[in-house]
Amino acid sequence: MHIRLLAFASASEALGAAEIDLELPDESRVEDLRDRLASSHPAIESLWSRLAIAVNGRVVDHRGLLRDGCEVALLPPVSGGLGEADDPAAKHLVHRPIDVDALHHQALAPDCGAVVSFLGTVRADLDGRSVNGIHYSAYSSMAEARLARIEAELRQEHKGLQLHIVHRLGELEVGEVSIAIVAASPHREAAYTACREALERVKREVPIWKRERYADGAAAWREEHALAGARSSPTGETA
Repeated sequence: MHIRLLAFASASEALGAAEIDLELPDESRVEDLRDRLASSHPAIESLWSRLAIAVNGRVVDHRGLLRDGCEVALLPPVSGGLGEADDPAAKHLVHRPIDVDALHHQALAPDCGAVVSFLGTVRADLDGRSVNGIHYSAYSSMAEARLARIEAELRQEHKGLQLHIVHRLGELEVGEVSIAIVAASPHREAAYTACREALERVKREVPIWKRERYADGAAAWREEHALAGARSSPTGETA
């Protein structure tokens, strides 16, 4: 059985590669993959308890069944940022400066009397260390789906809400905008609430990571939040 293994952030460093093609016995499960990787890449063993495992974009448990041709992703705790080349079909992930004016224009509607926006920027100091910039990376297909779901669910929750989320990917310098959220609604309370909820859900639920570049030349992954909102399946089969 052939699988395509994707590894992100610290998991990629532990394996020494972001993508590996593997052959496994038929009817292998996630736990069998763990044993295989631990034997050839011991550094992954110490990380495994912190990883979420996704099969074809859906998080599964350790008994998840793997099938020939499936894509398996090793997902460390997320940090609230995103990454690689632009996908022409992407609506939420970009590699260029975010056009905030365009987002406001998208959100405006005749029945909306309140517009609230949030801009997240790269700051120069993180936990007392001077920062030169941040590189954002992500499991892009899964991140796109999660961001779309956050928008859709919050629109259902707040009547008349218009909501748009865009996250910039790749290398950002201090002061550049990494995420923009624009919420418009008939009344201000829903716009305030939805904007805040959207940000908190992005930080918890979307498979995104950031690698901080410090002024002293060092760099480190910031992996803070266990991946939330995962609909795990013991079989590993997609819905």
